Amino acid sequence: MTVSATSTGALSLPHDHKKPRWYRATFYNALILGICNFLAPGIWGAMNSLGAGGQQTPHLVNAANALTFCLMVLSCFFSSALVNIIGIKAVLIIGTMGYAPYAAGLYTNNRFGTEWLVLVGAALCGLSAGLFWMAEAAIALAYPEPHNQGRFLGFWLTFRVMGQLIGGAINLGLNAKEGHAGKVSYTVYIVFIVLQCLAPVAGLLLTPPKKVERTDGRPVKLEIQGSSARELVATAKLFLTREFLLIIPLIAQAVYAEAVMFTYLSLWFSVRARALGSFTSAIVALTGGNLLGWFLDSKSIQLKLRARGAFFFIMATQAGWWIWALVLTTRFDRTHPTFDWVDDGFGSAFALFLLLVLGFQLQYLYLYFVVGHLARTPEEVVRIAGLLRGTESAAQAVSYGLSSVSSFASVGGSAINFGLWGVALVPAWLVVRDIGGRLGDRREERERQIEHEEKVAV
Repeated sequence: MTVSATSTGALSLPHDHKKPRWYRATFYNALILGICNFLAPGIWGAMNSLGAGGQQTPHLVNAANALTFCLMVLSCFFSSALVNIIGIKAVLIIGTMGYAPYAAGLYTNNRFGTEWLVLVGAALCGLSAGLFWMAEAAIALAYPEPHNQGRFLGFWLTFRVMGQLIGGAINLGLNAKEGHAGKVSYTVYIVFIVLQCLAPVAGLLLTPPKKVERTDGRPVKLEIQGSSARELVATAKLFLTREFLLIIPLIAQAVYAEAVMFTYLSLWFSVRARALGSFTSAIVALTGGNLLGWFLDSKSIQLKLRARGAFFFIMATQAGWWIWALVLTTRFDRTHPTFDWVDDGFGSAFALFLLLVLGFQLQYLYLYFVVGHLARTPEEVVRIAGLLRGTESAAQAVSYGLSSVSSFASVGGSAINFGLWGVALVPAWLVVRDIGGRLGDRREERERQIEHEEKVAV
């Protein structure tokens, strides 16, 4: 596989390239990728942002999500080999197809009490979602011009939380009078199923890598060459590199929080408060994520200072929020409140949820910035995307699995997340400090390699 890109100011640019056509441009493809993200994992996130997939208790849904992420570990690992057979766009489209059955399972459980379809839908979602996660991550790392990488990531991940925003708005409108604990209206799931069925159609609108037109005039190549067996071996070797092993705790700490924060919402808030949380947390997350993307693209600040500054800010705020979470969840485990927005104590409890969602978005975007500077060759972009998403899936499988245990869900998740923060701090720093230093700018090095290969080919 080769991925073509360039770094402005560092590489010579072709002088004869034309202005990109809008339907081939990187911004257009960021929009299509974002729409796919919104219609598939974004709507999945909307359901989970309601707390427990909108159900009254979180345990069945958390168990189903644990199954989903277990299967995603496998599908992520084999995804780069599948790209070798059918190409990145086809893998992306196939990856969108398992989300609607999961929503259908939640619908039947909500309306009729059926449990088996929740688990079947979760399994289908896991098998396809790993493919989608790898494909969208590889596209997000390979399609944009280097000077637009952070903004591309921020814009793309905006659509991930747009699912929460729209899902929360729909549910808030349907359940605004439900100021007590319970499950959301089954009508919400009908809307979600329809939206997720549109995801494969949106995927068809993505420009194939060879037809993408960038402002720097360079082509994008995103394909695997060689046998699938060889590709799996290369992926395994990349997993065992020093840099990737050191950031595994950071990946786990970042994504473990998803089950914790949504279980927190389902346990301690009324139906309409959960809907309000889904809506407002999305606004907070998309604002913070896009601001971080702009900062990471800032050329007036050295690469190593951007990498280190973002790292210190994110890890410092994470520490504060998880200590706060431990204090509140320990108290709630004794008092068992159900907060509505008219209740005393709602403000502090609700603010914690918003900050946890913001922290998740910031750290999630930052992970892509880090791994984008770890891939040494164009071939490693797809591989490291699959490894990142597979490692995420493993951590989330554990998180949702433990959150499905009622005796553990209320306090244990916050304690583990704070522990993971402590474990991740030093290993992650050993990698982050080298970005722009010992590791140099590997993104630029990949661009130079591609430029050299193009000149040799000519």
